[in-house]
Amino acid sequence: MTTPDLALRLHDAGLAWTPVDGDRFWLPDRDLDDAVFTVSAMVVEVREHPSGRVLAFNGTTEWALDDVEEGEAVWLPRLDQLLAVLGERFVSLTARSGGHVVRVRVGDVEEDHVDLDPSDAAARAVLARLEREPGANGHPSR
Repeated sequence: MTTPDLALRLHDAGLAWTPVDGDRFWLPDRDLDDAVFTVSAMVVEVREHPSGRVLAFNGTTEWALDDVEEGEAVWLPRLDQLLAVLGERFVSLTARSGGHVVRVRVGDVEEDHVDLDPSDAAARAVLARLEREPGANGHPSR
């Protein structure tokens, strides 16, 4: 799972997210910085409204939150989800002393993105793509 700081940078850069069961997210600026929520039909479910998608909190643990707009939630993507976003650009993931390297193909060249955690290395590769290609939303099909 990506760190909250990198996840917020991905969110702000426009990474698209369609919430599904098992996805994790956090809510910045709500005094819940240490709380990580999981989308689940039993606790946090995705509801479609005419005004847009909301994440609805069911049960007693999140009693103070009825629902939040999808845009307020910051997705904490897993490694497999980030690699899916990279798609054919992804070349390799390798461990090295002190961290991990995600190599991606950009045009005719390859570039490395390094971090201690493999998910964060992949997040850095996705972030570089989003920053390089304004308007790219990060959907795997693009």
